Amino acid sequence: MRPVLAFTLLLLSGACQTERNAPARSERERDSVIGASRLPGAQGVRGALRTQDSAAARNAQYDSVAGDR
Repeated sequence: MRPVLAFTLLLLSGACQTERNAPARSERERDSVIGASRLPGAQGVRGALRTQDSAAARNAQYDSVAGDR
């Protein structure tokens, strides 16, 4: 019984270590995952992401106009 328990604990500890080595998500990726969920407030997160995208597109247009001069 003890070898089975020891083996099980070894497997579980290995699974926990691989989870820690997973690449960290960016803030944008985390917000996108939250926005796609059904959590309370997810709709607000989606709206904030849309607003952020719109502002980035608008700023890119301003930068391209300023660069033509």
